[in-house]
Amino acid sequence: MIERFSRSGTLLAMHTDTLTPPDLSWQEEALCAQTGGDFFFPEPGSSVREAKRICGLCPIRATCLEYALTHDMRFGVWGGLSEKERHALRRTDSR
Repeated sequence: MIERFSRSGTLLAMHTDTLTPPDLSWQEEALCAQTGGDFFFPEPGSSVREAKRICGLCPIRATCLEYALTHDMRFGVWGGLSEKERHALRRTDSR
């Protein structure tokens, strides 16, 4: 049905480009990858203190935080910041 109303050739050209997946090799070096995801994706209302402590020791914390902000990661602790803290940081940066 869509083909009937689209300009000639536009529908076929829409999906010819492929997306290049982001380079996630930095995740292999992250302390969270070595620790396990339970600390970093806790149940709602659970403490994130331990995850933040581990993130504080991680040498690639800045890369992790940049990834979370760029890809709008909404859950878990990324780069040492919780979802609320990243949201506040985004609001501050957009002003």
